[in-house]
Amino acid sequence: MNADAVLQVKVWLVGISPMVWRRVLVPASFTLRELHGVIQVAMGWDGIHLYVFRLRAARYGSRELSGSSPDVTLAGLRFRKGARLIYEYIPWRHEVRIEDRLEREARKTYPVCAGGDGACPLEDCGGPESFMEHRNDWLSFEAFEDLDTMVEVLQGVVQKDESEVLALAPHPYAPAVVRRSARRCASKSAASNAAPSPCRSRMPEINAWADGSVS
Repeated sequence: MNADAVLQVKVWLVGISPMVWRRVLVPASFTLRELHGVIQVAMGWDGIHLYVFRLRAARYGSRELSGSSPDVTLAGLRFRKGARLIYEYIPWRHEVRIEDRLEREARKTYPVCAGGDGACPLEDCGGPESFMEHRNDWLSFEAFEDLDTMVEVLQGVVQKDESEVLALAPHPYAPAVVRRSARRCASKSAASNAAPSPCRSRMPEINAWADGSVS
């Protein structure tokens, strides 16, 4: 495979309905480690769990999962059109399909998120089964009322002084959790108002992989 080529890759979460998926354009010169980073940004994950790519009998990724080094290029793996592999970001399982091989467009920066639908579940909600089991509870009318209240409070934490709200937190890690949740709520709220595409708001982060500004 020509290392200058661009691969059109579709990634979707297994066990989640409706489907949560993304389509990304990735240089064939990228390694599996870099593809891992692209998927993290495109899907909306935070990169806090172990990961492994499964390609037939081979495993590439975190050493703790007995994976081989992920510093192998996509070109080196010689993927054909239609090839599939599994990307596990514990406990979330994704299917990855190589949809096409494209010519690199002049003056275009890669990688690119070209499409997608659906938002990923909360990262630490217990995995697909737990998410689907409790989804109706989370999407109930009462839950939406609670969520609206929480968003208002957390956005206030971001926009104003945090000290009074954080002083009420009983857990030693609660301030960090509140700040992190507030930033995510605020960013998701802004993204939903400004960008219909689930990956459009994350484009700068994805493109940062191309110039090495994301490690």
